[in-house]
Amino acid sequence: MKCQRNKFMLSRKEAYLNCAYMSPLLKKVENAGKKGISHKRKPHKISPDNFFKDTEIIRSIFSQLTNCNQPERMVLIPSASYGIANVTNNIELNEDENIVVAGDQFPSNIYPWMRLCDQAGATLKIIAAPDSLVDRGKKWNEAICSAIDQNTKVVAISHVHWADGTLFDLIKMRKLSEEVGALLIIDGTQSIGALPFDINKIRPDALICAAYKWLLGPYSIGIAYYGAAFDSGTPIEENWINRQNSEDFANLVSYNKEYRSGALRYEVGEHSNFILTPMFLESLKQIIKWGPENIENYCKKLISEPVKEIENLGLFIEKDYQRSAHLFGINIPKEKIDPIKKAFKKNRVSVSFRGNFVRVSPNVYNDELDMRRLVNSFKQVF
Repeated sequence: MKCQRNKFMLSRKEAYLNCAYMSPLLKKVENAGKKGISHKRKPHKISPDNFFKDTEIIRSIFSQLTNCNQPERMVLIPSASYGIANVTNNIELNEDENIVVAGDQFPSNIYPWMRLCDQAGATLKIIAAPDSLVDRGKKWNEAICSAIDQNTKVVAISHVHWADGTLFDLIKMRKLSEEVGALLIIDGTQSIGALPFDINKIRPDALICAAYKWLLGPYSIGIAYYGAAFDSGTPIEENWINRQNSEDFANLVSYNKEYRSGALRYEVGEHSNFILTPMFLESLKQIIKWGPENIENYCKKLISEPVKEIENLGLFIEKDYQRSAHLFGINIPKEKIDPIKKAFKKNRVSVSFRGNFVRVSPNVYNDELDMRRLVNSFKQVF
């Protein structure tokens, strides 16, 4: 796979290595948004079919992307927190039960579990990363797996840690959670699109993804998969479009108490958004055309030599088999954080700082020149 920079409106003056913060828009996604605005100018041309057509295609493409043979389990959501709220709204938790999460997880995948545990008087097990950097990822996975016990109700985790790229062993966690009857809830926001994910193999009870990072979509839209455990649940909002026979506009006031079947009840109201939905559709089409495996391999090749150079400066980066290639952290001594920030600013390198880690997150629009500017910034400080 070659560099895809020409498909984005990125300035050559800056090395944008910050997709985990927010992806740039593809040119075709931007154009889809403009077309959507033009479409909304003429509401007389918006038919009832337009409320459903694009979302059905999105379900199909995302199912293909995640190897799921049930597209009706995919629903549009406005944010990861919305998607997780639908999960927590349908879990009965007792005070002798616990929920297992990774330490320093993204807040949207912590606050809902905090509230649920507080309300029930249950225990939220936050499994912190090991203090030692030796075999850090391996030990972290082992600690999380060891925390799953007979009283575990939920394991809520991501595929890769949002701050440093640590890979979590979802297949092992699925096996352990099934043995004790616990749910596996996955936040795929920092992985889906850049890392292969197989729903049939991992069998999550829910997979929640915001679209504005590795799915290359716009802000304020995302997608969620809800498994059979939630087929009879109650959504967090009551909207017309999630009811049975909502396609029949002439009879909407023949109120129907029945939700659409299975996961479709959880879709956000106004999910037919005539601007964001076409944009999201275009981004998914491009990702499926490239293929997550090719994106992952491109990132692996791109970072291979730069990672070695940075490690040779005495800095810690997790071993490649314990982290992702599209998102990785570089551990920085506290006294060097301000100097490296200045070096990045001087060299126009865009990354993120998460705790003591510099988070680097390249994608297919990055090239060797971007990585050289990153390495040179470190060499100016270390």
